[in-house]
Amino acid sequence: MPLHTSHHSQSVARVKSLVHQMSPSSATNFTAEAVPQAAEDPLFGLVRAFRADQHPTKVDVSIGAYRGDNAKPWVLPVVKKADEILRNDPNLDHEYAPIAGIASFTSKAAELILGADSPAIQEKRITSVQTISGTGAVHLGALFLARFFPGTKKVYVSNPTWVNHHQIFSNVGVPVAQYPYFSKETKGLDFDGMKAAIAEAPERSIILLHACAHNPTGVDPTLDQWKELAVVLKEKNHFPFFDSAYQGFASGDLVKDSTAVRYFVEQGFETVIAQSFAKNFGLYGERAGCFHFVTSPAPDASETATRVASQLAILQRSEISNPPLYGARIVSTVLNDAQLFAEWEENLRTMAGRIIEMRKALRAKLEELGTPGTWNHITDQIGMFSFTGLTEAQVLKIREEAHVYMTKNGRISMAGLNSNNIDYFAKAVDKVVREVQ
Repeated sequence: MPLHTSHHSQSVARVKSLVHQMSPSSATNFTAEAVPQAAEDPLFGLVRAFRADQHPTKVDVSIGAYRGDNAKPWVLPVVKKADEILRNDPNLDHEYAPIAGIASFTSKAAELILGADSPAIQEKRITSVQTISGTGAVHLGALFLARFFPGTKKVYVSNPTWVNHHQIFSNVGVPVAQYPYFSKETKGLDFDGMKAAIAEAPERSIILLHACAHNPTGVDPTLDQWKELAVVLKEKNHFPFFDSAYQGFASGDLVKDSTAVRYFVEQGFETVIAQSFAKNFGLYGERAGCFHFVTSPAPDASETATRVASQLAILQRSEISNPPLYGARIVSTVLNDAQLFAEWEENLRTMAGRIIEMRKALRAKLEELGTPGTWNHITDQIGMFSFTGLTEAQVLKIREEAHVYMTKNGRISMAGLNSNNIDYFAKAVDKVVREVQ
C-alpha cells in the first residue's frame, strides 16, 4: 500500500511538471510589463477623496459642474419641461438615430454657434455630426485631422489647457505642442507670448482655441486680440480648431460667447468646432455634443462639405455607430421652440449671474481680510473656473488643514462656492497664503 501511494504521488508530480512546462510563463498575456498600472485620473480622484472626507465644513471647488447656492446640482427648469414633453410624446421610440445624429439637433446647434444668418449655413459650407458631448467632438475632430489634414500634423494648445486635450490628440497620433497663454505675473493673458508662438509655428499647423471661458484659467482674449490672432493665423495658413464648451454659460449671452468663432468664420477661415451642451444645459451625464466642419467660401464649397461629411460618417460608424438620443432630444426640443429657448436663456443668465456674484464676493472678502497679493483677477476672469494663483504647496496644505479640495494648479470651480461656505473658503485661502510660500 505505501508503495502504491508513493507511485501515485510520483505520477501526480510528473503530470504537474508537464502541465507547468506546457503552460505559458504567466496566467495572463497582460503582465505588469505589458500593461502597467495607470495613475488615477487626478480630477476624479480628487472628487472621490472629497466624498470620502467626513469633515463637516469640507468644500469642493474641483469639479467643473454647476451647483446652486445650496451646493446641489441644478436641473434646469427648461430641461424639466423638455423632459416632460418627450415623456408624453406617444410617437417617441428608441430606434437608432442616424449615424450623423438627430438632424433637428445638429442643424440648430450649428445655428447656435454660428448664427442662423451665417453665410456658412446659407451657402451649405458646413457639415455637422452629433457626438458624445464635447469630448467626443474633440476626438472626432482629432481623428479626422489625423487621417486627412494635409498640413503640419501637429496641434498647438494653450499652456495650460483642458488636460484631456493632450490625451485625445496623442491617442490618434497627432503630436501636441504648446503656446504661452497664462501670465503668472498678471494672472491674465500672455497675449504677446501667445501671438508670437502661433506666428512661429510651422506653416499650416493646427491651432486649438477655446471659444470662450478658457479652461482652466478663465482668461479670454478681447475681441481686438481675437482679430489680431486671426491675422496671424491667416498669414501662416494655420487651421483653427475651436473648442466651445461654455457658450452662454460664460457671460450669460449666447451671441457674445460665440463672437470669436463667428468672427473667424466671417473672415473666411476653414475651421472645425467642438461644441458641448454639458454645461449650458446641465446635461453632464447625457453626453450631448456636436462637431462642425466649416469650409471656406468657394464655388465647390458645398461639395467639399459633402465629401467631408461622408468621411466623418465612416469614422463615426466605426466607433459608436449611432449617437445617443436622450440628451440631444432635450436640446433639440428647447432649441426648436421659441418659448422654451427664451426660458433657457433666462436659466443661463441665472447660472452665469450666480457665478459672477461669487467672483465679486470672493474678491471682496479676500481684500477685506488683507490677504497678501492682488485679487482683481478673480473678477477679471470669466466662466466656470478661476485660476487663483495658489501654488501646489498651498493647494495641498489647504486640503489637509481646511478640507478644501481644488486641483493642484490652483484652479477652482466658482460654482462650488455659495453663501454658506464663501466666508470659510476665503479665510482658508487667507491663512494658507500667509503661512505657505
